[in-house]
Amino acid sequence: MILSDQEILKEMEKGTIKIEPFHPHCMGTNSYDVHLGKTLAIYVDEELDAKKHNKIEKFEIPQEGYLLQPNVFYLGVTLEYTETHAHVPFLEGKSSTGRLGIDIHATAGKGDVGFCNFWTLEISVRKPVRVYAGMPIGQLIYFVVEGDVKIKYNTKPNAKYNARAPEPVESMMWKNLESPTGKVWLDVK
Repeated sequence: MILSDQEILKEMEKGTIKIEPFHPHCMGTNSYDVHLGKTLAIYVDEELDAKKHNKIEKFEIPQEGYLLQPNVFYLGVTLEYTETHAHVPFLEGKSSTGRLGIDIHATAGKGDVGFCNFWTLEISVRKPVRVYAGMPIGQLIYFVVEGDVKIKYNTKPNAKYNARAPEPVESMMWKNLESPTGKVWLDVK
């Protein structure tokens, strides 16, 4: 079940959903519009390695906007900080951004119960397109969870994206190799 606008507001009053900054006009019938933050990033190296820490270079979107290029993979960030303590948040693109050929996530559109942070966006474009800090970029949809959650994301000792970051965060896949809770990568023979 997806929460309606009224249910999202009720959950915000209860403290199970937090959106900062919150603007009532950004509420949809069953979603909340999020906006592009002022920082973008690109990976420094052309070739990435899942077992290594791949460095990124961050830069601010100028007032006149920034022209995204096809075949370049960008990391962006939402302007909004969110917390979700009882629901599964999904970040989806808006139809208006999709119609400009902007994809905002490669695979990571689902958050976890207990996710408390800004959302890193995995941006790619089909054609050159100019983007601006503060423009609507996506929408958050909240799903009801059946049953109790044993360990929320923000309490997991091996959660890689818990540090509050108002800037894009690179892949932390390499941290899975040194997980304190056990083996994450499986042996393949």
